[in-house]
Amino acid sequence: MSGIKDIADDFLSLFLPRLCLACRARLVTGEEVLCTECLVSMARTDFHLRRDNSLEQAFWGRCMVERAAAFSVYNRGSRIRHLIQALKYDGRKDIGKIMGELYGSILVRSGFMDTIDLIVPVPLDLMRQKKRGYNQSECIAAGIASASCLHVRNDILYRTGRSGSQTKRGRYERWENVEGLFAVRSYDVISGKHLLLVDDVITTGSTIEACVNALAATGDVRVSVVALAAAQKLTL
Repeated sequence: MSGIKDIADDFLSLFLPRLCLACRARLVTGEEVLCTECLVSMARTDFHLRRDNSLEQAFWGRCMVERAAAFSVYNRGSRIRHLIQALKYDGRKDIGKIMGELYGSILVRSGFMDTIDLIVPVPLDLMRQKKRGYNQSECIAAGIASASCLHVRNDILYRTGRSGSQTKRGRYERWENVEGLFAVRSYDVISGKHLLLVDDVITTGSTIEACVNALAATGDVRVSVVALAAAQKLTL
């Protein structure tokens, strides 16, 4: 059956070509979202292999993070930026699942996931999620869960109000914008657990800081953080 599906996909691609979202080259059978060349050449951080990496250091003195890692480097023109833009604004939620599975498999092989109990996506503003139709962090979390055989809990962390866009705010303004914005329900579910907090991109870390502090306020929990990308200034 898989052979028939491949033939059908190849036939359809003659009329509706599938293109790499990073370089716009035609995708071949077996490639999803990214062509092999872009996937291989994408700037990786390998933070999952290094303790006290620069992303972890970015949270020192701000919140208690056990581990922190990001798949790639986010900057103007980067391949991962094109993917995240399509994930968030072009309705391509499949990107979240595919890249989440890819990164999840890398994290599992490295041992990064060995002590993780539950996966918790960063909640999206409800109005924004209604307009978008989904939460991109949940899509990524679902992919990581598929690769790690862990459960995603979307009902643990929630927003207490609405925040404005973080895009054009400085670091302090971002922190002010999200301070106290997150709260926790189902305390008994996370007590004594090691949680993996999942986001799409970490720019200043203000959103992650607010989420981690909300989770830590419940008492006996540990939190590690992963994202598909981190801003270049956090990866140096």
